[in-house]
Amino acid sequence: MGYLVSMMSPVFPVKMNARDKILAAASEISFENGAANLSLDAVAARAGVSKGGLLYHFPNKAALMRSMVEAFIDQAEASLDETVGRGGNLLSALVCLTGTECQKPTPGAAGVLAAIAEDPDFLKPIKDFKRRLLDRLFKNAESSDDVLLIFLAAEGLRSLKLFEFDVLTAEEQERALNVMLARAEAIRNSGAPAASS
Repeated sequence: MGYLVSMMSPVFPVKMNARDKILAAASEISFENGAANLSLDAVAARAGVSKGGLLYHFPNKAALMRSMVEAFIDQAEASLDETVGRGGNLLSALVCLTGTECQKPTPGAAGVLAAIAEDPDFLKPIKDFKRRLLDRLFKNAESSDDVLLIFLAAEGLRSLKLFEFDVLTAEEQERALNVMLARAEAIRNSGAPAASS
């Protein structure tokens, strides 16, 4: 069995409010052109709202970018929790999510670096999420050393993808993910769903 086991990307609801439309449009444009090239005018046009309507929800680009990050984190947590809720193992779910993310084309790190330049606290929600996730993984781990190694390997794969360091062939990446998944399954770290905020 490969690492891509029924990990579905979250989908936006059929009927979205203006805020959700704006976030969806910003995500699409960021994906297509890179977050560094994200303009509020383009987002408003794609979302079908006025620029004033966009500014009502997001007073500036930094606020929009922060909300995009928060939405991504919420989707990642929901995906991990769904897997655990179905009886899956949290560490295995992390490996599968990493594999899914690594398969998607990404616009690279320029947008992240631009966002950090605009807002030095931009990465704080990501750091907080990663810490919560690591604490959950450690909580029920039979081997915290194995958890740490798999977590770091997953982060390494994500970093290679983000910074476009395509040093691994597709076969090597798949092999790494399959080894990580096999070890994660052997550990059987169940983890509890994240507490609602």
